[in-house]
Amino acid sequence: MSKTKHESPHILAYIMEIDRAIRNGEYPNAAKMNKKMGWTISRSTFLRYMDILRDTYNAPVEFDFKKNGYFYTDSAYFIQQVMLNEGELLTLSAILPMLDQYKNTSLEPTFRALMQKLVQMLPDSVSVDSSLINNEVHFISDPVTVLADGVFETVLRATKLHRTLRLEYKTALAPDYESRDFDPYHLICQKGSWYLLGFSHRSEAVRLYALPRIRSCKITENRFTIPADFTIEKHIDPEMGVWNNSGEKFRVEIEFAPHLKTFISERIFHKDQTMRENPDGSILLSFETNQVDQTVS
Repeated sequence: MSKTKHESPHILAYIMEIDRAIRNGEYPNAAKMNKKMGWTISRSTFLRYMDILRDTYNAPVEFDFKKNGYFYTDSAYFIQQVMLNEGELLTLSAILPMLDQYKNTSLEPTFRALMQKLVQMLPDSVSVDSSLINNEVHFISDPVTVLADGVFETVLRATKLHRTLRLEYKTALAPDYESRDFDPYHLICQKGSWYLLGFSHRSEAVRLYALPRIRSCKITENRFTIPADFTIEKHIDPEMGVWNNSGEKFRVEIEFAPHLKTFISERIFHKDQTMRENPDGSILLSFETNQVDQTVS
């Protein structure tokens, strides 16, 4: 009977563990790393890895004779290296198209900056099968609403600071904008459109404002406190939508014809849904929601 062959870690895996031990102040050497990681590398192999650290990664590494191990002369140094498998590379290539829903918001440059940092951490040259990063993956996004300059940033800041907003708002049927005071509780994005849930001083009630209908806004000096009994689920159903809240939950039951069985069975419409196949092949979908209009639309 042949013995199972155990593959040794890739050389980079050794180097990454050594780098981690150095940054943790462990003053590693071959013997210490063998004991810690269960390796069986020789002293000469360990020294070769240290040469790679110096020559390939420009690591400021030195040997401390008193502590019998290596350390970085620059405590801020770390290896700028990210190891990605094929699935992760595919995911990475698919992220940028998904950023379209964040256009005209302060999140777009933030997300793109994070992506750029990740790219900068990759090695200078990477060889990847082109089929992993070409245009074989495509996302059809929902239409993106246009926001006035500075609105998203101001609203987000006021929401974080719990400060009242003074804004110019226009309802869908109103002929012109009106000045309103509004306590922003929560920002919501639904299918490419941004909404603000909070307390309207004009209505003296919790209301939902569409950010594209805000022409301008500023943060006032007035602070507010979100009521202790406030929960977002009372006003929207995160699974179904934000508009036309009925104020209470209803049990929704929808029966689909047998020819729709495959289409319906392979989808999740609500996290709390139940699905049952009837003897005739039809499908009964059931869940609770306070968004009845959104459900039937």
